[in-house]
Amino acid sequence: MSKRRLVITAVLTGQSQSEVARTYGVSQGWISKLMTRYRFEGEAAFEPLSRAPGSSPGATPPQTVELVVRLRKELTEAGLDAGADTIGWHLTHHHATTLSRATINRILVRAGAVTPEPAKRPKSSYLRFEAEQPNETWQSDFTHYRLQDGTRHVTHRGGIRRIEEGTDVEILTWLDDCSRYALSVTAHRPVTGPVVLATFRKTAATCGFPASTLTDNGRVFTVRLFGGTPGRNHLEHELRERHITQKNGKPNHPQTQGKVERFQQTLKKWLHAQPRQPATLAELQTLLDEFVDIYNKQRPHRSLPHQATPATIYTSLPKATPSKDRSADTHDRVRHDKIDKAGSVTLRIASQLHHIGVGRTYARTDVILLIQDLHVTIVNAATGEILRDLTIDPRKDYQPTRRPPGPAKK
Repeated sequence: MSKRRLVITAVLTGQSQSEVARTYGVSQGWISKLMTRYRFEGEAAFEPLSRAPGSSPGATPPQTVELVVRLRKELTEAGLDAGADTIGWHLTHHHATTLSRATINRILVRAGAVTPEPAKRPKSSYLRFEAEQPNETWQSDFTHYRLQDGTRHVTHRGGIRRIEEGTDVEILTWLDDCSRYALSVTAHRPVTGPVVLATFRKTAATCGFPASTLTDNGRVFTVRLFGGTPGRNHLEHELRERHITQKNGKPNHPQTQGKVERFQQTLKKWLHAQPRQPATLAELQTLLDEFVDIYNKQRPHRSLPHQATPATIYTSLPKATPSKDRSADTHDRVRHDKIDKAGSVTLRIASQLHHIGVGRTYARTDVILLIQDLHVTIVNAATGEILRDLTIDPRKDYQPTRRPPGPAKK
């Protein structure tokens, strides 16, 4: 029995409030307030009042909560990523609303839109790597997709006879490792060595040749790792002639090509979500072209700085190229930094700290510094805009902008 019930019962039986206060070790003022509440609320006074505030001025407005849930539903139905980071990007760029990732996640959990996955491997357990420049490494792989053309096939798997509808085709992808830019996504029946070479050459004609490639050990990519197979295949000859480094992941270890594998998962999720499924190779290619445009230019990428689009990163940074002289002695590096409130960013070269002026207009802007010996290019990390391109004067600490003082001309 609660103390409130005991106190109220004692007072109602005729005991004085001072006696009840001494018996139960409470103040007479508390008993007076309790009895007043009992007269107005009855037995509800036996339970303590809620400690929650009467109002929450900082609570997320109901219309914003509704918008978050609606975005989750729309993105999911479209086959696109609908996580808290992506929803936050859409809120900022399309709805002039800013919410933290934690707030968005709480809204989704309360709405029952999140499925717990306690057995999911944590991201911290993976060894993450990425190229520093576009065209430094291209990843490639192909995956299967079924056309809904009305054909029926009889298959035998594990001693079980099955009738399957549709025709299997293959989708070949070339993906830039640094920017996640989808360079080429094409449908084939099937993917062969000549097809891989043709798409590689066509992509290179538009984007330039990469410094290296990364694929699995499929025979369309390499035959040098298969015992007893002489010579090289089509792609290997091309890479060798152009001094492009060929890298291959370990057998049965798709995590090495994780970026292109993840891209294919996102692609197929979007394809399956389309209301009209392709019946021909041409219809599938039309859908692939539509997805590539969405993926490269319209969809934020959680793995890129400030969730920029792949096109922003790919087009803003200088491209790596194949090098005949692998021993060229230049100091190339990439740094991520933030412009300070004075409008400059610091860089250490040969143990000496230099301050590079960019302008107070860009104070607190996140930037990427591309450094090759004394040459430095400063790029806006979110938009890809080049803010400063200069050659460091090692004799000076401060590297001025050479612009006249005062506000920038409009």
